[in-house]
Amino acid sequence: MAWGDGVGDSSRGALGLNWPAGLLLLWLLALGLAFIGLGSVPLRDWDEGIVARVALELANGPWPQQLLPTYWGDAYRNKPPGLHGLIGLLIRLWRFWSGPGAPALPPEALLRFAPALLASALVPLLALVQRRLLPQQGPAPALASALVALTLLPLARHGRLVMLDGTLLSSMALLWWGLLLAQGPAPKLLRGGLLAGLATSALLLLKAPVALPVLATALLLRWLDRDLDGRAWGWLLVALALGLLPGLAWHGWHGWVRGPQALEMWTSQGVARLGQGIEGHGGGPWPPLLEVLKGGWPWLPLWPFGIALAWRQRRSRWGRWLLGLTAMASLLVLPLQTQLPWYSMLLWPPFSLAVGPVLVALVRRDGALAVPGAAGLRALPRLWCGLGVVVLLAAIGGGVGLWPALRPGALVALPAGLGLLLGGTWLAADRCKQRLGGLLALALGFWLSLALLFGSPLWLWELNELWPVKPAALQVQAQVQALAAAELHLWRQGERPSLNWYLARRVQPADGPGDLQGDGQGVSWLLSKQRPQPAGWDCQLPAGQPLAAVRLWRCQRR
Repeated sequence: MAWGDGVGDSSRGALGLNWPAGLLLLWLLALGLAFIGLGSVPLRDWDEGIVARVALELANGPWPQQLLPTYWGDAYRNKPPGLHGLIGLLIRLWRFWSGPGAPALPPEALLRFAPALLASALVPLLALVQRRLLPQQGPAPALASALVALTLLPLARHGRLVMLDGTLLSSMALLWWGLLLAQGPAPKLLRGGLLAGLATSALLLLKAPVALPVLATALLLRWLDRDLDGRAWGWLLVALALGLLPGLAWHGWHGWVRGPQALEMWTSQGVARLGQGIEGHGGGPWPPLLEVLKGGWPWLPLWPFGIALAWRQRRSRWGRWLLGLTAMASLLVLPLQTQLPWYSMLLWPPFSLAVGPVLVALVRRDGALAVPGAAGLRALPRLWCGLGVVVLLAAIGGGVGLWPALRPGALVALPAGLGLLLGGTWLAADRCKQRLGGLLALALGFWLSLALLFGSPLWLWELNELWPVKPAALQVQAQVQALAAAELHLWRQGERPSLNWYLARRVQPADGPGDLQGDGQGVSWLLSKQRPQPAGWDCQLPAGQPLAAVRLWRCQRR
C-alpha cells in the first residue's frame, strides 16, 4: 500500500510501493472479490432473472433488433440495454467457443461476469477521483478511499449480481474523473471531456433518468472550480457533446421505433418513483439510511468526521465536491417513494471519498487535515477493539454450537473480528508504522471475511426468502413431457422471473379457476406449496414426486 508522505505530489509511500502499483493491487483485490464463487448460487428474483432473460433475447435476435430489448417477446421499456447488450455479446461468444454442444442456458458465472468486472472498476476510479481532488496530500487519501470502497459489503455484493447498479457507479465515477482531468491545454480538455461524455452515455444506456442530475451536478461543481476560461469550456463542452452521441443516438432511435411508449423508460423509472410506491415498496428517507447504517462497517464511525471536515474545507475543491456529490446522491435517493435496498448504492462513492482522508489523519496524526473532533477520532480504535471482541465471541460461540443460529456465518465472521481487534489495538499505538499496520489488519480482515462469504452460498441470502427455483424447474422438466404444449401456472403465488429463466418459458400466476384454460386434454399443471383446489378441477400429485417446498400438481378439468 502506498501511503506517501503528505508533502507535495510524492507518489512513493513508506512501504516502497509506488502509486500505480498500489492502485493496481487494490483493483486486483477487488477483482478477486468480484469473481470468487460467482456462479455458486442460482439467479435471484427479480432483477437477475429479468436482466438475464433480456440479455438472452438480445443475443438471439438478428441485427439491428439486437439493440431493441424485449422480454418474452414483448417490448422491454424498463431499462436501456447497455449492460444487457454486453451480457448478450458474451453469451454469443460463449456459444461460439462452446460449439454445438453448448447448454441451452448460459451458466450463472458467465451472466455475472460483465457486471462484476465493471463494478470492480469503481475501486481504482474512486482513487483516481480522490487524487485529482487532493493532489497536495499525495496518494494516501486516494488509496484510503479505494480501500474503503473495496471492503464495503454492499458495494462488493451488489456489484456481483446481474444488475445495473455496480456498473452505474463505475460510470458515475468515470464521469467525475473525466471532468476533473479536463484542464490545461486543448488536448487534455478534449480527452477529459470525451471521457466524461462517454461515461454519461453509459449512464444513459443503464438508467437514463440518473444521467441528467449526475451530469448537471458534476458540471456545476467543475464550473465552481473557477480554473477554466471561456475558451477552455468551449473545448470541454464540444468533447462532452461528442461523447454523448452514442447514448443520445440510441434513445433517439428507440423513440423513433417505439414512439411515445419509449418515454416509459424515463417516466416509470424516474418521476413515478418520486411520487408513489411501486409494487409495494414503500419509500421515504429511512430505508436507505438504514442500509447505510447496516452496510457502512467498519468505516461508518469515520463518516461524520469526513462530512465535518468537508464542511470546514467547503471553499476548497475537495470540500466543495464532497458536499456537492453527497447532496446529489442524497437528493436522488432519500425523497423516493419507491425504495429498494440497492437504491442506497448511490451514497457509497461519496461515503468512500469522505472517509479516505479521515482514515489517513487517524494513521498519521500529523494534523495536516485538521479533522474536527480529533479527540473523538483518536478514540475510535477502542470502539473497533470492543466490536472485535464481540464479533470473535459470537463467531467462536456459533462455531462450537453455543448459538446454533450463528453457526453458518461463524467462519465468515472470524477474520473480520480478528481484524477489528488487531486493527483497533495497533491503530491506538504511538508509532505511525504500527498504526499503518493496524489499518492494513483491519482492511485485510474484512477483505478475507468477504472472500469467505462469496466462496459460500450465504452471500445471496435473498434466495432463502422464497422456495428455491432450481429444484422446482427440475421437477417440471422431469414431470411434464411435452413442456412446450403444457399449461403451467404458479398457483396463488407471485411471478418468479428466475423460475422463468431456468424453465426457458414464462410461468404466469393463477389466482382462481378463471385463470386456467387447460390443454387439448383439459389438463393444467400447477406449482403450489399445498394441494390446489380450483373449482371445477381435480388436482392430483403424480407418483414419484420428491418432497420439496413447492410441488407440481396435475389438474384435470371435471
